[in-house]
Amino acid sequence: MERLPREAFDVIPPSERVEGRRGSMRIVQSGCRVGPTHWARRRIVDVAVQEWGVFGFQTIDLRGVRERRLPEGVVPDALNPRLEAPEQDRAIVAVGRWEHTPGLATTIAGYWSATPDGADILSRQNRQWRDGEGEINWVEPWSAAFISWVMCEAGLGEMAQFERDISHRVYIDQAIRARDGERPDAAYIAHDPGEVAIMPGDLLCNSRGGVNYRSLDDRRRDLGRYVGSHCDVVVRVGDDSVAVIGGNVLNGVSLTLLPLVEGPGAYPAVVSGADLDGARTMFAHLSLQADPVEATALDASPTIRALNAP
Repeated sequence: MERLPREAFDVIPPSERVEGRRGSMRIVQSGCRVGPTHWARRRIVDVAVQEWGVFGFQTIDLRGVRERRLPEGVVPDALNPRLEAPEQDRAIVAVGRWEHTPGLATTIAGYWSATPDGADILSRQNRQWRDGEGEINWVEPWSAAFISWVMCEAGLGEMAQFERDISHRVYIDQAIRARDGERPDAAYIAHDPGEVAIMPGDLLCNSRGGVNYRSLDDRRRDLGRYVGSHCDVVVRVGDDSVAVIGGNVLNGVSLTLLPLVEGPGAYPAVVSGADLDGARTMFAHLSLQADPVEATALDASPTIRALNAP
């Protein structure tokens, strides 16, 4: 889906933040919108949803992957109380090699422009494009750059609000420090899964690359150190599932539907590796310090309204 015209939804396309062809591309705009944190929630959702549309509405439905209850009378292994993964209903819609589409190279480059190290990344990428043949992967995963650009365009342009970076762990650590009273201006405050209610505009984060964080305390012990991680923007919250949008997911900007389960916290949380072998564990719920919006914010976004217009 093409981006909406600026008069319908005022977003500067990321492709307009760079110029040049692959191999000689450069950043021409690195500035961000700056506004008060309290009104950012809806715009974060709306910006993320539009990018999902640009990448073809690619969707991963994991709602069939749920916590499994043991039959009555069966006692789990005390050393490994998790259950083996059941048959998983996994539906993927519109899979594509999006990041290798020539026309989307400038879009992804535009995401990098919102990060302090974006110019260096793009310089390295240009060398890859000049020296390689065929499909060339990005020199760094671009999921954190996508989140950084969403926040940049949504109005959280001050680093004190959101520390944009090429690594998710930087703004995760900022949110943890905010929780600990060290970052009073931070837009996000970190919570353990199930500690507070999930709302559209929040971020759900998991570790990766051989690291298996399960709680904020796991990350607190490593604050400031690099770790593989990934975060998605919550765009819709239902009774038994949430919809999140992230970048560099199946080579594009994708929406994932994740099941909610009851846990030790006061609120439902996304199913985790503690419930089900093979599930991602969202160790950090970054709660946006902004005015609430309706749980179905995805449906009210300008992109979806335009899609459903007669």
